[in-house]
Amino acid sequence: MTHSDFLTSDIAPAIEMPDLDITGPGRFFNRELSWLGFNWRVLEEAENPRVPLLERLRFLSISANNLDEFFTVRVAGLRELAQGGHTTPAADGLSPAEQLVLIHEDARKLMQAQQRVLTDLLQDLEANGVTVLTRDALTPLDHEFLGACFLNKVFPVLSPLAIDPAHPFPFIPNTGYTLALQLERLRDKKSLQALLPVPRQIDRFITLPSPPGQYRFLPLEEMLILHIGDLFPGYRLKSHFGFQVLRDSDLEVEEEAEDLVREFEVALKRRRRGEVVRMTHSAGAPSRLMAVIMKELGVDADELVELHGMIGMADLDQLVKTDRPDLLWPSFTSRVPERVSDFGGDMFAAIRQKDMLLHHPYETFDMVIRFLQQAARDPDVVAIRQTFYRTSRDSPIVEALCEAAEAGKSVTALVELKARFDEAANIRQSRRLERAGAHVVYGFVDLKTHAKISIVVRREGDKLVTYTHYGTGNYHPITARFYTDLSLFTCDTKLGRDAIKVFNYLSGYAQPESLDNLAISPLTLKTRLIEMIGAEIDHAKAGRPAVIWAKMNSLIDSEVIDALYRASQGGVKISLIIRGICGLRPGVKGLSDNIRVKSVVGRFLEHSRIVCFGNGFGLPAKKARVFISSADWMGRNLNRRVETLVEINNATVKAQIVSQIMAANLADVAQSWLMKPDGSFKRQETVEGEFAFNCHRFFMENPSLSGRGSAGASDVPKLTHTED
Repeated sequence: MTHSDFLTSDIAPAIEMPDLDITGPGRFFNRELSWLGFNWRVLEEAENPRVPLLERLRFLSISANNLDEFFTVRVAGLRELAQGGHTTPAADGLSPAEQLVLIHEDARKLMQAQQRVLTDLLQDLEANGVTVLTRDALTPLDHEFLGACFLNKVFPVLSPLAIDPAHPFPFIPNTGYTLALQLERLRDKKSLQALLPVPRQIDRFITLPSPPGQYRFLPLEEMLILHIGDLFPGYRLKSHFGFQVLRDSDLEVEEEAEDLVREFEVALKRRRRGEVVRMTHSAGAPSRLMAVIMKELGVDADELVELHGMIGMADLDQLVKTDRPDLLWPSFTSRVPERVSDFGGDMFAAIRQKDMLLHHPYETFDMVIRFLQQAARDPDVVAIRQTFYRTSRDSPIVEALCEAAEAGKSVTALVELKARFDEAANIRQSRRLERAGAHVVYGFVDLKTHAKISIVVRREGDKLVTYTHYGTGNYHPITARFYTDLSLFTCDTKLGRDAIKVFNYLSGYAQPESLDNLAISPLTLKTRLIEMIGAEIDHAKAGRPAVIWAKMNSLIDSEVIDALYRASQGGVKISLIIRGICGLRPGVKGLSDNIRVKSVVGRFLEHSRIVCFGNGFGLPAKKARVFISSADWMGRNLNRRVETLVEINNATVKAQIVSQIMAANLADVAQSWLMKPDGSFKRQETVEGEFAFNCHRFFMENPSLSGRGSAGASDVPKLTHTED
């Protein structure tokens, strides 16, 4: 399949939508419903027979975790707007209340589908020797094992809680899973209502003794039900149900806070006590006990979801760790770029030779860590500057910066405190850096710093040389194993100067007057994008090839979408790879005839942001303009964050992005979904027995162009077409 095939095959021509006013808000597809559509695609991977069985269980766990976070953030925000009487519509014309109705309807269907998928997966797992039991299926030996396990490992951390006037209703934390119990005292039949929080400190699934080659598990809540008599002596259990609450997880921070770190610590405590936005519960709940819990938690009927099956499916990822490699993806080890090996592991020497673009996780993220570790230990390095949005708990990058600061180097770290759900971790990292002697700054109160930049200034002879790393993803060694992202290493003087100007903007509010190869939001990035889209329209009008390829996680910004619509109407051929949310409607006659959208969902999480403009020469072409970015095309990224758009000028790196990365993503069939004008996605059709190109497999098997060493790049495939 060639790129032109992507524009035509398996996709119907642009269609008439007579009920759609292409000049009104209907030209946009709703953001929240688009996100739910993405999570449906994730769930469908849990049913994909091409995916190994435990990996399918992982996709199910991811879809459940995604949905939980969606409710605690997006639904919570819409709920607050609706309760406050706000009726201002979103770009697509729907008010907050109207969106909530549609969200709840689709989310309920999604949760029921998750239960159905889990039932099927558990049956398949049992057929393969991995069984999740109920308490009714336990043997006497199991009971003996569980009795000892309960007393020694579980009982000490349990907190049974009576519900009566003498015991105030306890606080149930966000995602907290709790058993609600209806008990009866044996001696006088007096009833007792109680709660038993399921402790998070213990794995959700208990491993039972099993024959060789077999794996048997019991959910923790099943063990707890078995031992209610040990927790409530003299009582018998009449009925019970499990429930989980999701709470509003938004943070409110005072813009004029004198101490931003202290303000965030206070806000994090408020988050833990946010209002309940959804409560799921198992079937068969006694009405009186349910009424008490709903009243105490402030849950309305429309926020209540009854499930026939498992509550808290995000915990299924624990089962994926089962020692059954035959039920997982084949093992894959990220490559060390040959060029780095040619220089004996010396990152600075490899970068000096020419710019190098690494494609993670296919090329190891360890090279980013090595870059900073070498900088910390190199006596010729005088300064390091580093942004942090998210990183691992025991980050080797933070460790390297601390080592550099303790060695007397000038170290500046921009730590973003507003990285959602990582605020507390980032506060810990910032204090660790400060103790080591690094200068820690927090950027802007009203803007998140999402740019991924690392700068190393090194003394070489009688001059200072700036080595720069620009990334599309976070400095996070763990997520870098399964997020696809790009790392550009360069010692280009202009790119280094641009990076320093951005840091000066972040640390001293010194707004850069000019940047050579960089556009940044909220200052110039959006304007630059719209200008370059307009330039492609001019090329089309002049009869020159006019093409745009772009890849990102989300496309929502209405001004950018309208610019793409104008380009389509002007004859520009536009191919978009949007993993998640897409507010643009492709293939609508008279609106977006020349726009096609696909989503790639597979073994790795697509995360890199790329945009290529034909520049009057079409794509692929040597004179095309090629950019990598930290920003999705959303209002928050373009208007309320500090982001980067980096132009690539090195010929080899440009070829790598256009003829390898983008071409392979566009040619992918095995993991691709095609977007229809109504906002829905359809899995790209494949013919059984025929080769279906898989871009992830291609990247795993073929080295990147710019990472090649002395062997040269002549034998590295450029994918202008799909190869069998």
